[in-house]
Amino acid sequence: MRPCVAVAGPGEASEREAELARQVGVLLTRRGAVVVCGGLGGVMEACAQGVTSAGGTVVGLLPGRDRAAGNPHLSLAVATGLGELRNGLLVNTCDALVAVGGGWGTLSEVALALRAGKPVALLESWALPDAPSATGGIHGPVEVATPAEAVEAVLPSTRVI
Repeated sequence: MRPCVAVAGPGEASEREAELARQVGVLLTRRGAVVVCGGLGGVMEACAQGVTSAGGTVVGLLPGRDRAAGNPHLSLAVATGLGELRNGLLVNTCDALVAVGGGWGTLSEVALALRAGKPVALLESWALPDAPSATGGIHGPVEVATPAEAVEAVLPSTRVI
């Protein structure tokens, strides 16, 4: 089964965040991952654009009930009707999460992923301490400086999926 990696970030991204997200999308695709995101604009759209440009698959979990509200780069738009509660759905769908930049929604996705014991890479995102996980033990997110480091943090070359 192909790995599934979530990419989270603000719906209104800076040019730098958008470029980082595009690069993350391309690199995840090259590593064979299916990408899942919130399906709207900003980091989500930029990442979806990167995935699509590299020939990959990107699923958008939309907050509302209208699939047409998704960005034009999605392979599949899922209208959840859950609003911000879709963040939990996104985390439970993925094997790992990359956060690019960050707003409150991104922070909630990071916290839920860490609580679930999933690998989390922070690329120009929140600075967080190590935290206890639901699966036991202490772990924390990996702060990274580049899109390549983010992808390696969540999909190590030696990891078998």
